[in-house]
Amino acid sequence: MLKRNVLFIMCDQLRFDYLSCAGHPYLETPNIDALAARGVRFTRAYVQSPVCGPSRMSYYTGRYMRSHGSNWNGFPLRVGEPTLGDHLRKLGVRTALVGKTHMTSDDEGMQRLGIDPSSTIGVLASECGFEPYDRDDGLHPAGRRHPKQPYNAYLRSKGYEGNNPWETWANSGEAPDGSLQNGWLLAHADKKARAPDEDTETPWTTREAMRFIEEAEAEQRPWCLHLSYIKPHWPYIAPAPYHEMFGREQVVPAIRDERERRNDAHPVYKAFMNLRVSRNFSRDDVRERVIPAYMGLIKQIDDQLGKLFAFLKEKELDKTTLIVFTSDHGDYLGDHWLGEKDLFHEVSVKVPMIVVDPSPAADATRGTTCDALVEAIDLAPTFIEYFGGVSPRHVVEGRSLMPWLCGEAPSHWRTHVFSEYDYSMQDVRRYLGLSVDKCRLFMVFDGRWKYIHAPGFRPMLYDLQSDPRELLDLGADPAHEETLIKMRAALLDWALADHNRITMPDARIEGYSSAAQLKNGILIGYWDEAELEEARRRL
Repeated sequence: MLKRNVLFIMCDQLRFDYLSCAGHPYLETPNIDALAARGVRFTRAYVQSPVCGPSRMSYYTGRYMRSHGSNWNGFPLRVGEPTLGDHLRKLGVRTALVGKTHMTSDDEGMQRLGIDPSSTIGVLASECGFEPYDRDDGLHPAGRRHPKQPYNAYLRSKGYEGNNPWETWANSGEAPDGSLQNGWLLAHADKKARAPDEDTETPWTTREAMRFIEEAEAEQRPWCLHLSYIKPHWPYIAPAPYHEMFGREQVVPAIRDERERRNDAHPVYKAFMNLRVSRNFSRDDVRERVIPAYMGLIKQIDDQLGKLFAFLKEKELDKTTLIVFTSDHGDYLGDHWLGEKDLFHEVSVKVPMIVVDPSPAADATRGTTCDALVEAIDLAPTFIEYFGGVSPRHVVEGRSLMPWLCGEAPSHWRTHVFSEYDYSMQDVRRYLGLSVDKCRLFMVFDGRWKYIHAPGFRPMLYDLQSDPRELLDLGADPAHEETLIKMRAALLDWALADHNRITMPDARIEGYSSAAQLKNGILIGYWDEAELEEARRRL
């Protein structure tokens, strides 16, 4: 069998509908579109939490948030939690990271187990199972820096001065008088970044990815590279010429309705609308300032992917490399009177997902779309299967997408997708006067009905068949009581499913029986010697 590779591309905070292949009316993404023309674009792919950290931990473990327990950004993934890197290393695959993971290591757990963080095991446990070829999480204002910042080291090597050139050069503009225009401030989203295009994060990350691929190919080992771009995540500021490619006339109207802000709006939703970021993004002038920069950052990613895909083709790696393009969540950008992500409207919880399998078996599906209900956790078992392994069902909760790529509809495919959110770290908790343990939200979606369980409050319910823009919450409508009961039952069935038995494989359980007990000398329930002898004769 030919040596196989996986290129796992993730953008941060990229909406599913901000690609031309997904129908955006102004933003052209020809290189991502060309990728879709070579593979399958999954039109209903959902993340397991609409915020960076827990969403990524679900991608990297193949497990729901309620299983891996990393509920929010900065919550450590417990030491020993099996990851994609662990599964692929068993298959001889070099599994590495270039870019962002948002992983926080379980330092207390490693200390308890006597694991040296600088050892090979300690590094892998600290980096979500990835070899940290070049980790760059960005988002490090002065005074809050990750100890390893290769991108900042690169900027300093190019002569960019300051304590944190990531912030002051790549993510800030400059006024005519030379003063700094901080890119964190939405007012400066229309400015060009101080650093030129080639020195900003997206091109640097792309070059580092190519450097890794050349190194890995020289070793002649199969590899899985997680290429994780931090953009178009805020700070919303783009380098020239991307900062002026789009204007206010190309900002699509917000998806929102005054009915969403009525007095009887769901208390949790109302509290999220009250956050500063939501209040600002509800202003048209803010959307007109920020969204062109957001589009420019996506255009920059598409241009860089064009260079990367040409590099793969030149080395004929496009013939052996499974390529995935996706995002960790979306961005409200003022839709539904919200900013950021956090809740479960489509623009937040649904993500782009394009998968290209170079195998001849996938030729029939090239350039097609698939509307099956897909979850982020499905990528881990897909990669395991692509490399010739068998996904451990008792550990990995996702399902391989390989049958869909080969034009086969798997039997008993899921009928619901699930997502979770822990808002205890948000000011919403204080607005509502809740304790930390009461701040959970659960979403279940069956392709039509989207049900959101909010402990302590009534549920939310949307009918995406009659209301595809999700403007009318039916959760308090007695006419929909039957649907509410049905969706709550589906959520309960999922919540009670076995998800913690990760140390005992199914095969070992299936081999257990009373006959096996007898062979091991365990004699339970026999009446006398005659009955025992009869049982032994039947073995």
